[in-house]
Amino acid sequence: MTAAARPAPGRGAPVEGGVAASTPPAVQAAPLSDAERAFWMAFTRALIVVPRVLDAELIAEQHLSMTEYVVLMHLSEAADRRLRMSELAGRCALSLSGMSRVVSRLAVDGLVRRVRAGDDARGAFAVLTDAGLARLEAAYPDHLASVRRHVIDHLEGLDVGALTEALSRFATGTPCEPCAPVPECR
Repeated sequence: MTAAARPAPGRGAPVEGGVAASTPPAVQAAPLSDAERAFWMAFTRALIVVPRVLDAELIAEQHLSMTEYVVLMHLSEAADRRLRMSELAGRCALSLSGMSRVVSRLAVDGLVRRVRAGDDARGAFAVLTDAGLARLEAAYPDHLASVRRHVIDHLEGLDVGALTEALSRFATGTPCEPCAPVPECR
């Protein structure tokens, strides 16, 4: 079967001309300008490299992964330092099973407790312990220095509020969109 006749994933069987009857016509996107392409290449590099660097530095300096740090951070900012597991998973852009594994690791270290939701037999809350808050506070200076060194210090001269607004609109309305809005800049 030629590439033209091969159906796109999830699009059904090919028909004459290589297009399935239920396939909507393809939308022709305009090519990227040189400036847009340069931005896209820099952005995709940052998407890959920055999280790896922040994670590696947190692990090396604090023996805490970026994911674990973000979980502790979200819990520290929540009312009573507790969130439903599903809400915490959404805020961290993780699946519920992925969040369960992270919380289990943090619970072994006494940084988080898992508490059954009284009104929902299947639901559970993750609760930040005093030890978890102390661990987050201990990691914060190193993480802040890393964030400044690898991200913030490179934004000089840019309108950070406008950049934040633009980034908060990326991929909105998609299944991967976090359930918590990005805080407003002040």
